[in-house]
Amino acid sequence: MVPRSNAPTIATYLKGVLFGLTAVSIWAAWSALTRLAVTTKFDAWDIAALRFAMAGCLLAPIAVHKGLALGRAGWNGLGWSGLALLIAGAGVPYVLLAAAGLQFAPAHDQGALNPGFMPLFVALITALGLGEQLAAARQLGLALILVGALIIVGSHAATWNTSRMCGDALFLAAALLWACFTIVMQQARMDPLQAAALVSCGSALIYLPIYLALFGTHLARIPLADVVLQAIFQGLLVTVVSLVLYGRAVALLGASRGAAFGALVPALSALFAIPLLGEWPSRSDWLGVGLICGGVYLASGGPIGPREALKQRKSTPEPRRRARMVRSERPSVGPDEGESVPKMREEAMRR
Repeated sequence: MVPRSNAPTIATYLKGVLFGLTAVSIWAAWSALTRLAVTTKFDAWDIAALRFAMAGCLLAPIAVHKGLALGRAGWNGLGWSGLALLIAGAGVPYVLLAAAGLQFAPAHDQGALNPGFMPLFVALITALGLGEQLAAARQLGLALILVGALIIVGSHAATWNTSRMCGDALFLAAALLWACFTIVMQQARMDPLQAAALVSCGSALIYLPIYLALFGTHLARIPLADVVLQAIFQGLLVTVVSLVLYGRAVALLGASRGAAFGALVPALSALFAIPLLGEWPSRSDWLGVGLICGGVYLASGGPIGPREALKQRKSTPEPRRRARMVRSERPSVGPDEGESVPKMREEAMRR
């Protein structure tokens, strides 16, 4: 049974919110740009190759310097099974599933089902597998996220077909993989940059030889400007920057709290579409966005009411509080008492 951790302080929560919001902003842009890429000149195999070729080259020195982190699992170590889950959860299998899903289903389905369902999978795994207990407010937040995501997907039911169902199934599978990555990284207490390095370099070593053998000439037929743009966006922003920011949010808030921010992707995607594409969300989309935003706040552990906020602001970590109590209760020794101890020992030895 894993004891439930204390709620983060206001300062810690705000830092985690900043990291989480920045990461999901990049993810929201990923849905649109990857959907455009896989429906025009690229395919899912190309996206994965560009993503991990760029990130692997950038992070190879970090992976070599810090190693594989194969110490005892749960204490700054992964073990081989943890390393495999880490690479699969955020590496090639995840990218192939998510990018392939965008070939069959629209981007708003990807935003609602992939990052939207990811915090639900994290909460389910931590509750059943690790014994984490969720407060009533966080349970309500996860329920609001689920309802909001389903409303966004259901609002486009007129275009439902077998192809879209296949894409949605791939999105859910990708969400489950990312949930496993989140839990492994948090349980191993890994540095986010090291986690990104292991995922990128491991994926590059495994995947790139296979890709070059099967599809090596495909990228050569695509304009260089498009290849460079996708390589920078997929390899640097999505794989390195967003992964490090997301890892910091998880480290500060915990696995299930940090994962809740992923559900904001459909909300941010709908908002970004207004200035970029001139597309205004429908009434049902606005309802889904509102429910998801409220659900993320509750599920991420945001304070409810001024009383709880004051309590979190004034909270002191338990080890420090105990240390102060021990120091305050320790009996003081006066100068006369301290000097009499060695004198008593000398008299006893003389006798």
